[in-house]
Amino acid sequence: MALAREWDELVAKARTLKGFEDFLRPPRAEALFPAANGGPVVIVNASRWRCDALIVTEEGVRLRVLPELTLEHATQWADEYLQTLHAAELFGHEHQMATTAADTRPGPAALRAQARAAGALMEAEARVDDMLRSLQARLWDTIAAPVLGELGLDRVPPGDGGWTRIWWCPTGPLTLLPLHTAGYHVVGAGEARETVMDRVVSSYTPTLRALLEARGEDRDEGRAGAAAGIHRTTGAEAADHGATEAMGDGMLVVAVEEAAGLPWLHSAAQERTAISELLPAARRTLLLDSQATREAVRTQLERHRWAHFSCHGDQNLADPSRGGLLLYDGMLTIADISARRFRGDFAGLSACKTAVGGTGLLDEVVTLAAALHHTGFRHVVAALWSVDDATAAQVFSALYGRIVTDGTLRPEEAAHALHHVVRAVRDAAPDQPRLWTPFTHTGP
Repeated sequence: MALAREWDELVAKARTLKGFEDFLRPPRAEALFPAANGGPVVIVNASRWRCDALIVTEEGVRLRVLPELTLEHATQWADEYLQTLHAAELFGHEHQMATTAADTRPGPAALRAQARAAGALMEAEARVDDMLRSLQARLWDTIAAPVLGELGLDRVPPGDGGWTRIWWCPTGPLTLLPLHTAGYHVVGAGEARETVMDRVVSSYTPTLRALLEARGEDRDEGRAGAAAGIHRTTGAEAADHGATEAMGDGMLVVAVEEAAGLPWLHSAAQERTAISELLPAARRTLLLDSQATREAVRTQLERHRWAHFSCHGDQNLADPSRGGLLLYDGMLTIADISARRFRGDFAGLSACKTAVGGTGLLDEVVTLAAALHHTGFRHVVAALWSVDDATAAQVFSALYGRIVTDGTLRPEEAAHALHHVVRAVRDAAPDQPRLWTPFTHTGP
């Protein structure tokens, strides 16, 4: 009893301290409203009783009932989505194995097997595109159209300006689905598209509190001083010394082009070249292939504000904390990342499945993108599933071309830049959503 009284007294004392008024209390709604100072945050609630969108603005919360959405439907959509993507991934792996066998031991049988695998992969990719088009239409009709209508966002902004930012905070099975591409993307000549991408710039946030913390002004303290006079190591020098002299405005580039049993990543060289052309050597630290060990990457992440990964990624849907990035000596897992604290501004993840979580605790949002965001990287660009190698290189090269100016990366422009880059890819292939749907932005 005495210890319980002492606990209560200590908690009460802690709550008298500035900034700790809500210590060990659930956050007050009013304290979370500033998270929406850049645009509305839409929390989509999926419940067996009913489904709603809670539209959070700086002024308060608006409720938009979603009568056409049910938890059962959302679960069915997520199951179909995961199964179709998983099947395509298996066919992709079989095609890669058949191609390797044909290159190693060419012959009629090997070439026939490669042709069969290629045909099966094309059929699987067509099924992914069909599934995504149907899913995007459902997400538009049941969620996006009602929400954007409630906000008065019912037309394409004029010109290239005036785009409204919106943050999606889905729950339940909706955490797995691409709300940012909801809509009807394939239309006839002269018809206007009804899509999220043609109305707003979308980002994701795991929670309101995470977005609020990412907006914190204290993150900018001392940044100007740290940016001056910082020496950056590159290539073999980074491997030998394993560290930079101090943390400043520079990019860690991790590239693992070949991992055992996985396809060669041709995009890694293209992305590395694009970064090298935009950032001076003094603002680049390269960890390539055998240099990109788990320990080296963990150490260097703590010393860089910007990071880019060109490597394979994977996710364990049953135990998502075991998913992560495949480096030279093994997996850098979400659990590994979550055990650290960083003070980064931007992370680009040109790797598969870095923004997809698990199926057990859906609301926990256990993804590599969320882990980097939670542990200190304010802006994260990642992928929902296995991405096309050439498209990933195209997207990230164009993204950096937009957000790097005079050798400095401007992370605050990442969401708008990614939006316009992905829209351009979409416009070139609207009937192939598997190419442009995966890319997401998390952060303020």
